[in-house]
Amino acid sequence: MIKVEPTLRLLTQHQVEFVIVGGVAISAHGSSYLTYDLDVAYARTRDNFQRLAEALAPYHPRPRDFPADLPFVWDGQTIKQGTNFTLTTDLGNIDLLGEVSGLGDFDQVRAQSVVMTLFDMQCRVLSLDALIASKRAAGRTKDLLVLPELEALREVLKKIE
Repeated sequence: MIKVEPTLRLLTQHQVEFVIVGGVAISAHGSSYLTYDLDVAYARTRDNFQRLAEALAPYHPRPRDFPADLPFVWDGQTIKQGTNFTLTTDLGNIDLLGEVSGLGDFDQVRAQSVVMTLFDMQCRVLSLDALIASKRAAGRTKDLLVLPELEALREVLKKIE
């Protein structure tokens, strides 16, 4: 289970440019959806690679299902050479996304995000419309199953605006 608050606080304190996407974003919009990881889209800039590497390094990030006996170096260069990372850390599972299905790269994701207060921090969270679009585009069973609730939440929010 991901430790959401400490992880968000860590990323924020290290000034990592990120947008919360996936299950935590769904929950932030009022869904009852339970998630076991934190999915974030991250800016693909040299400075952000370094900030992200430094933030997570003390928590021993490794690719999920990566053999324990194979060496893995977590640094800015590793992040630069990849795009999407599914990591296990001492904080829990974290997915780092350089691109989001149906939305595009970080700049496109950021443009479709909203600022929300989570745990007394200002965080960028993917908008409800963008979450719906990304879940549709991903097309995985677990993504398609959450669509009816997301669409219902959107309708409720439209009525109270």
